[in-house]
Amino acid sequence: MTTDRRFVLVGLTGGIATGKSTVSEIFRRLGCEIIDADLLAREVVEPGEPAFAEIVAEFGREILGPDGRLDRKRLGAVVFADPDKRRRLEALTHPRIRVRFAERLQTLIARGFEGVVIFDAPVMIESGGDTHVDRLVVVVTDPATQRARAVGRDGDREDVERRIASQMPLAEKARRADYVVDNSGTPEATLEQVRRVHQALLADLRARRHEPA
Repeated sequence: MTTDRRFVLVGLTGGIATGKSTVSEIFRRLGCEIIDADLLAREVVEPGEPAFAEIVAEFGREILGPDGRLDRKRLGAVVFADPDKRRRLEALTHPRIRVRFAERLQTLIARGFEGVVIFDAPVMIESGGDTHVDRLVVVVTDPATQRARAVGRDGDREDVERRIASQMPLAEKARRADYVVDNSGTPEATLEQVRRVHQALLADLRARRHEPA
């Protein structure tokens, strides 16, 4: 942890429909600051932003909705079916997301925030973002539950399978984690796991700052 910040920076990731958003919300209720990569990604592709024009030029106006904004579902169907197109999209958006992320960190540093900052990002490991956090939490679930949740939410089994195939296997992500939250069970079980991880992160922060428990 750098000397100019008084918080521990924690990456939170998982896979499609593993329940990462649920875990993020629990961390929020426990007093953590949340930086949501998906929200940053939405900000950088708003009309008028440089990435918006570049994406339209790259993928065509058919990925726009009736309101003139990016239709994320249409764009997702294009890029998740073609790894090369997905890499091209990420080359346009990821640098801008990193700038926004750095700005959020600087704001927290300027505020003197002390505690746990959660960076919630679905492709954190795939993009190399896990190398820039102090600790990594991975949310997992069993494959059957993952697919059932994803299909129930999105309704398109083929699209779900493409998205799962495009991501690093959950087992590999879990091997890289400092902490794993298994969200296959009851909400109460997930809550208890997140509470334990939160306490461990606070202890880690105290140790880094050489403070007594």
